[in-house]
Amino acid sequence: MKIRNDNGQATVITVVFLVVLLGMAALVLDIGSWYRADRATQSTADAAALAGAQSLPYNTSNASSLAVQYANKNGGGVNSSDVTITSSPYANNDTIKVQVHRTASGVFTKLFGVNQVGVGSKATARSSLMQSAQYVAPIGVNVKHPKLKGTASCPCFGQANQTTLPLGKTGAPGSFDLLNIDGSKGGTGGQILADWILRGYSGYLPIGSYLSDTGAKWNDSLVQNALEQRMNTDPVLLFPVYDTLSGSGSNAIYHVVGWVAFHVTGHSASGTSGSITGWFTQVTWDGIESHAGDGSNPDLGARTVKLID
Repeated sequence: MKIRNDNGQATVITVVFLVVLLGMAALVLDIGSWYRADRATQSTADAAALAGAQSLPYNTSNASSLAVQYANKNGGGVNSSDVTITSSPYANNDTIKVQVHRTASGVFTKLFGVNQVGVGSKATARSSLMQSAQYVAPIGVNVKHPKLKGTASCPCFGQANQTTLPLGKTGAPGSFDLLNIDGSKGGTGGQILADWILRGYSGYLPIGSYLSDTGAKWNDSLVQNALEQRMNTDPVLLFPVYDTLSGSGSNAIYHVVGWVAFHVTGHSASGTSGSITGWFTQVTWDGIESHAGDGSNPDLGARTVKLID
């Protein structure tokens, strides 16, 4: 009888299993690396879409350029052909889609002939009018202001369209272009009004009716100091825009139809008259998008931007 010698078989089997295990570990490491690269493309796509949407719907060419430029500063992978601008049911040219394409290299998988793989992501953002806005200042603007509805070409924005917002009696006894934006009745003090001008009201304010904050309180030194501080540090404020004012005294009601941004360059107050000088400007603001799409929410240049998928 011949005795079989099995010496060394355990070593061979161990080596085979080690090779398999090392190969699996290498594959896991490379797949993890590819996954992180893919997540990075999603971040780039999201940011590029949000950047481009800030120029919509007014300037589609600039929106595409901004998206590509922003992507290039954050890893690249976006060409002009990867940017698409479309319309939503609410407005024309208000939606931008960005696709990111990159390659991710393998390290250990090169042993198996896989040098690189394709990774990529897409994101879509929309620029919308606001049903509700945050950080609003309490000074009302009449929608019939000459730089908003004065001509067929208005709203008119920018430094070339310097104008004045009159602060004074606005057609209802006791009303002086100040709104109780916190929903209270009977008026607020100068300190609260000043705080709303400095920081804006912290809640989201919907389109609708607001009671008048009676009296010429913008003549208060605290309010004037707040306007001065904003003018010198952060001069763009968001104001409610109203179309009608009814009632009188603390029962007077401003009907707010939208929001407009104003770049403040000066202000004055004397007795029951005063003014704020500067110009209307287009802004992207923190707000909740409007789905009206029926003209009841006029486009006054203040919009909010959000990712939609």
